[in-house]
Parts: sequence; structure tokens; C-alpha cells
Amino acid sequence: MKTNKALLSTFVIILISGILVYGISGDNKEKLLREGTPMYFPTAVDFAGETTPLQISDVKERLDRELLINANLDATTVLIIRRANRVFPIIEPILQKYGVPDDFKYLAVIESALVNASSPSGAKGVWQFMPDTARERGMEVNELVDERYHLEKSTEAACKYLLAAKEKFGSWTMAAASYNGGMSGLGKKIDEQKVSNYYDLGLTEETSRYVFRILALKEIMKQPELYGFSIYPTDLYPTIPTKSVEVDSTITDLTGFAISQGINYKVLKIHNPWLRDKKLLNPSKKKYEIKIPLSGY
Repeated sequence: MKTNKALLSTFVIILISGILVYGISGDNKEKLLREGTPMYFPTAVDFAGETTPLQISDVKERLDRELLINANLDATTVLIIRRANRVFPIIEPILQKYGVPDDFKYLAVIESALVNASSPSGAKGVWQFMPDTARERGMEVNELVDERYHLEKSTEAACKYLLAAKEKFGSWTMAAASYNGGMSGLGKKIDEQKVSNYYDLGLTEETSRYVFRILALKEIMKQPELYGFSIYPTDLYPTIPTKSVEVDSTITDLTGFAISQGINYKVLKIHNPWLRDKKLLNPSKKKYEIKIPLSGY
């Protein structure tokens, strides 16, 4: 009986150890099991140059939680890192153009995992805009065209929002939090609690975790090997060169248009997800830029 209990205890210890390092691959996983090394935790963290106060116990624990969760979402995190190689080169120069810190590309990561996601509430695209908010920020949203799915235009709209939020709150960290909690919602919390620092505010569960999720993905994506991810250059999704074709008239058949450009309908929609129908009605003769891949569909 004692022997059975000992065996059971040993099994439980091994099982817990395996759970703790789940998501750590290869030699790193073996090293963690062998040495009992805890998950890597950074000594200092910042968002957009604003220091995260890790000396505050709940701040440190909230970051630890998000690091552990995302380091253990093996497939999801690996896919994000692979997609970033294709998406970040489009987002980064737009952030720079508007004077928005580069760290905000990680906000897009936690919003959508860098795909044109659609939420139950109706938010869509990489930056997850609601229809009315998108229109307010200058995007066209209707049954035929939905520019929330247009990466460049939605990134520009996100920049405009973030600049306005930074002006209102005086902090990039608070601007990021407001992307989730809303400017008015965050403003009410500040008035109620008489503090204006994100790390001092008591917020809803989702907004309370929001910036920490950004910080966690930033840390993991910048140094994936420290969190057990072995990512090789050949694993990354490559940028596909495209040309832009300007149209200012109605296209009654996007399939025929695609064929005339040397591609098929599927490829046309992959590179232009903002085209939401099989046609593009354009009575006002608005100018649209349609991307056509040059190779590597």
C-alpha cells in the first residue's frame, strides 16, 4: 500500500511538472523538467517607453499570468509569430507615419491574432472595429465594401483613435486600455477612483487584463526562444509581392475581373478581403486600389 502511494505521488509530481512546462519544446522542455527552472520572467518591461511597475505585487502577478497562458498556447502563439512576418511590415510604417509607438502592433495581435477576425458583437478585421466606429474613422462599411478588412486603412483608423486617446489620457498605456474599455468608460473609472494610472485603476476583468496581454505577446514574440518556442526563418510566412490596380467604375463580375488579371476569384479575395460580394458597384466612380499578387499566391 505504501509503495502504491509513493508511485501515485511520483506520478502526480511528474504530471504537474508536465503541465507547468506545456508548450516548451525540445531541449528547453527537458531542461525545465530536469532543473525545475520556472518560466522565464523579464526583469523589466515597458509599453511604448512607459515603465510597467513590476514592483507592485498584483502587477507582477497579472503579467506572470498572461505570460504563462500565452507561452502555453502552443499552436496559437506559433501561428501568430509566423503571421507577424507578413503583417508587421504593413502595420509598422503606418504606425511610424502617424507617430504611434511601434508597440501598438501587439495590440493588433491580441485583438485578432493578425487575421480578419469577426467577433460575436460585430467587430471585424485585424483591428476589430465596430461598424459605426469604423465609419466615424473614415472607413466605408456596407454590403459590398467593408474597409475594416482593409489592413492599411484599418491601421490608419486605429492610429487616429489612439492619437485621440493619448491626447485625452496623456499616456500610451491608457490609450491602449481605452481601445478595449472605451474612452468614456475609462474616463468614468478615473472620475470614480480619483487615479489616472492604468496600473492603479480597478477595471473590468477584460480591460484589467488587456494591457498585460499586449505586454506578454510583446515579450514572447520578441524573444520566443526564452519561452520555449523554436522558430526558424523558414517557418515564417513570407510577404507576397503585389501590384495595385486602380478602378473607378463598376465591376459586375469579380470572377471575370480576376481572370483578366491572371489570377482566380479565390486569390483576388485573399488579397482584397474588403471586397465583400461577387461584384463592386461604383456609381459615384470612387477610386479603389485592388491588389493583384505578382507571384506566390
